[in-house]
Amino acid sequence: MSSTTPTAVPPSQPVAAAPTLVTGLWRRKIPHYPDTGPRYWYLGVVVVVSVALYYQLFVAGAVGNALIADFDLTFRYFVGIFIIGAAFGAAASVAAGLLDRWGRANIVAWGAVICSLLTLFAQPATTTKESFLVVYCLISIVEGAVLVATPAIVRDFSPQLGRASAMGFWTLGPVIGALVTTEISTLTLDEHPDWQYHYRLCGVICVVISVIGLFGLRELSPAIRDQIMVTMRDKALVEARARGLNVEALERHQWKQMMRLDILGSALAISLFLAFFYTIISFLPVYMATNFGFSPAKANALGNWYWIASAVALVGTGIISDQMKVRKPFMVVGAVVSIVGLFMFIQLTDQADTDYYTFALVMVVIAIGTGIAYSTWMASFTETVERVNPAATAVGLAVWGGILRTVVTFVLFGLLWVVTAAGTLVNYGPKLQEIQHEYSAEIATIQTVGPETLEALGKNPNDTAAQVDALTKLTKGDPKEIETTLALNARYSQELATLQAVDTPTLTAIFVNPNDQAAAASAVGQIARKFNIPPDQATARLIAAQQVPTADLAVANRVAPQLTAASAKLQAVAAIPAEDRDYLAAHGTDVQQAQKDSAQQWERWWWICLAAQVIFIPFVFIMSGHWSTKKAAEEAEAHEQLVEQELQQLAHGVPVEKL
Repeated sequence: MSSTTPTAVPPSQPVAAAPTLVTGLWRRKIPHYPDTGPRYWYLGVVVVVSVALYYQLFVAGAVGNALIADFDLTFRYFVGIFIIGAAFGAAASVAAGLLDRWGRANIVAWGAVICSLLTLFAQPATTTKESFLVVYCLISIVEGAVLVATPAIVRDFSPQLGRASAMGFWTLGPVIGALVTTEISTLTLDEHPDWQYHYRLCGVICVVISVIGLFGLRELSPAIRDQIMVTMRDKALVEARARGLNVEALERHQWKQMMRLDILGSALAISLFLAFFYTIISFLPVYMATNFGFSPAKANALGNWYWIASAVALVGTGIISDQMKVRKPFMVVGAVVSIVGLFMFIQLTDQADTDYYTFALVMVVIAIGTGIAYSTWMASFTETVERVNPAATAVGLAVWGGILRTVVTFVLFGLLWVVTAAGTLVNYGPKLQEIQHEYSAEIATIQTVGPETLEALGKNPNDTAAQVDALTKLTKGDPKEIETTLALNARYSQELATLQAVDTPTLTAIFVNPNDQAAAASAVGQIARKFNIPPDQATARLIAAQQVPTADLAVANRVAPQLTAASAKLQAVAAIPAEDRDYLAAHGTDVQQAQKDSAQQWERWWWICLAAQVIFIPFVFIMSGHWSTKKAAEEAEAHEQLVEQELQQLAHGVPVEKL
């Protein structure tokens, strides 16, 4: 690698001193393009800080059930937290472009510190849903600003022919952040169900990382980073040109320069493309639990398949793309693979018996496609911005960050509007499941009889029509026979009790031959003993019992066992506490309907996500870069020859402004 010779640096412009460990806490600009070792260090710090920041942002989703229970949140309010946070993040992304003059490394380093302290101390100390929302929004503001600053630093420290690899590692931020979140929560949620523990654990980890970033992160001076660097061989030329570069001129009208279709359109396209990604980050456990009965741990484990496959695809594709020197074919192929995977995913929506590994396989397909498309898109987007003005990188990324967060806001709004069943199932499903577990038999009775009939019986237990309806549904018997039996019990209750006191052979003998004195004497004795009455009263009761209509009595004897069991079921319903019965009455029907509607509504949402990915493809054609690897290689070779020629001229003392 060539280094800058003294002839390349005009003596009238002294080289600025490199920041020290202390002065680097604020003045982070380095005067020379770093060698490979330091450059990889800065890129590594940016990636690790990005992972930590996304971990802090995503932990709310991992402990969502605990938050909902602790703050008594509705599903709408819970999603509203993410919506408002995304809106603040969008504003912060735009602001980061305006604040770039303060130093993009300062935004990252100090932002990480602030965010980590909020996560460690402020967030777990909140005691109301309003205070939780406020702190979450503060974290989102920091994350929104860092979303712009971190890829800008990655761009600065990665020449174009190594850009996709670097961006592949940078895009690990949200992916590994999600993976870390789900993995840690899966391992610790059972032992530590309180959400505050997880925020403190996250805070401790991220404070350590933020300290590394605070002392170890640097950035290039504007004169160096405001140039296009294709390969590391450009280093000497870039540093030489930096001496005479009019930075102020390059930094004028940057926002206006970014108002182009290839910038705005491609930023909107990738934001729409990632609608599925941002949906599963927050709602994969909800979707899998409400539609397929997955536990939170099982749903998070399923998500890990996605994150791991995505991480491998992001990095691997970046490396291959740099070697082949093209981006566009990868973006299209990745989009097609993701679309195919998402189509397969949609086919599983109404198949409740789909097994875990089928879902895992489909998620891997989607993740690979998304990773292929996203890492190469990030490289191509920064190169598209450089094609307009290399000094406008931060502003171009601010435009992208603002659009991305705005789209995420609308995605979450859209989810609430399309998948209305999710709110009902999340708000009322868990409590109903508890009641269902404890009173499963009684609830089965309620579901069989119906709330209207039970309500009528509750108001008037002697409502004959309601009694017949309930017993008919429970026994599946003849309503007329049940009505006859109920009428018989109502009119001849004492007589029937008398008959029940006599054994069956004796009673049969009396009905066959009313003059059978022996049978009559035996019956009187049994009645007297049963009711502890004298023989004359027992005789009177036996005579009265013989007046019960024989035909109706035969019907009653035939259906009595079923009616007795059904009546016991109805009486058991009364054992459910009034509070639980009211909850069932208020929400049971809505939850049942939501369970029926959920699959169809989610399917509609997944189709929207698929359509958004299809929209992405046409915008690939307006971005910077070649389709042909041959043309890309020829351009790279021509650039290498030009660089070699200019380096030789510099070595022979030709002033840089004449190159």
